[in-house]
Amino acid sequence: MFKIPPALKPGDLLRVVAPSGCLRNMEVFEQGVEIWRSRGYRVELSPGYDDRWGHLAGTDADRRQRLADAWQDPECRGILCARGGFGASRLLEDWKWPDLTTASSPIPPKWLVGFSDITCLLWSLSQIGVVSVHGPVLTTLGKEPDWSIERLFDLVEGRPLAPLEGKPWTGGKARGILLPANLTVATNLLGTALQPSVAGTILALEDTAEAPYRLDRMLTQWRMMGVFQGVRGIALGRFSSCENDPGVPTLSSEEVLRDRLCDLGIPIVANLVFGHQGANAALPVGVEAELDGDRGILKFGN
Repeated sequence: MFKIPPALKPGDLLRVVAPSGCLRNMEVFEQGVEIWRSRGYRVELSPGYDDRWGHLAGTDADRRQRLADAWQDPECRGILCARGGFGASRLLEDWKWPDLTTASSPIPPKWLVGFSDITCLLWSLSQIGVVSVHGPVLTTLGKEPDWSIERLFDLVEGRPLAPLEGKPWTGGKARGILLPANLTVATNLLGTALQPSVAGTILALEDTAEAPYRLDRMLTQWRMMGVFQGVRGIALGRFSSCENDPGVPTLSSEEVLRDRLCDLGIPIVANLVFGHQGANAALPVGVEAELDGDRGILKFGN
């Protein structure tokens, strides 16, 4: 049974952490912070959020401690991830989410918002039954259209989410727990202690800057490991910049996805509006969803 964190409301304290790559563009980061503040939230930048250790936002120990501090802060109601990149999985070696129920005054679970490399944290939280948000990080939020920003606040503030409409690839209907992910990051978690069970789920996958042959390689790995067994449906978002250079013999990314997925015998809907390089509709991780492969609709809740 998944626990939904308490709905956020203006005045709540949110903590910013950088669990992955270091910040490269402070202007877009500050735009994202300002959007949350403009909605009345108190946004606190965790000390060291702008650190650099090579390509990472600080050493593993420092980033891990910042995440633990934010999670255990009794006043904090949500954690906003600064950006993706790479590095979140390094924090989760021998990691266990601090148990919030052992304190004399139990702390409720809190929202964690991010996507791309943050898939590691979203999937890890799903293993302890906490709902989170696959949605814009602070460095991408400022580029979101108004409807997408409103959708993010609808999700964390407890309002119903509008369905998403895409392109039906294979028919049928399925209900299951929604498990969004970046395909590359999720593939790197397969077979590790960080891989949640995907049985009974609707997978929601997106990716960027992966050539068709790499998509082919990853999905073939999923198939050979038997990971798709028990998956009830697949919702595909944007696979941006996933084509080879002109003149290189190749299947297109869509052809690869169709070839590797459409024979699984489950509903598949593509071209949904989430992922990199475009509107990134917020998706809840760990709630029941319905995928209608006949009409191309992904909807949420009962």
